[in-house]
Amino acid sequence: MTAMTQAPEEFRAAVAGLQAVRPRPEVSLEPIRAPQRLAPWAYALSCETQGAGDVLASGRLVLLHDPDGQEAWNGVFRLVVYVRAGLDRELATDPFLPAVGWSWLTDALEASGAAWSTLGGTVTETSSARFGDIAGPARTDDLELRASWTPVTSELRPHGEAFCQLMASYAGLPPVGVTMFGQRQSS
Repeated sequence: MTAMTQAPEEFRAAVAGLQAVRPRPEVSLEPIRAPQRLAPWAYALSCETQGAGDVLASGRLVLLHDPDGQEAWNGVFRLVVYVRAGLDRELATDPFLPAVGWSWLTDALEASGAAWSTLGGTVTETSSARFGDIAGPARTDDLELRASWTPVTSELRPHGEAFCQLMASYAGLPPVGVTMFGQRQSS
């Protein structure tokens, strides 16, 4: 990819929208190197979110832009998201967990006012067992979301806000302004 100054104006405006997102304090966003072969122009953000207890969610949001459009995208932009979060063993056995993980994405997009089309993806539950001399817990359970969608406009700030909200959901954080019983401070 060539320098951002040589990028099409539409792409620069889309990136500026993502850069304007101000996440809540538990959510940390950083620009990272974007994949180079998926589209003529790309921009990516990495995210770490510290949730209640020791729940950590990590993810990436990638913006792809092809000024000529791509038929599968149904547009000139595509947003791709990957999110991974650890689960406690009890939650990992919930048969509705994949549907809930997907609803966190669609709810975040709707709540942020992001307009989209051509949304698709997967939610995967994984369990890993360690053996031998490998350090760490004997067993871990994770939930992963991989999804992509086409934004209807090049105003991407709502999509970036949806990504931050999605990350907070995967980390088990309550909505902004809601305090969990165990988190209340005495006066």
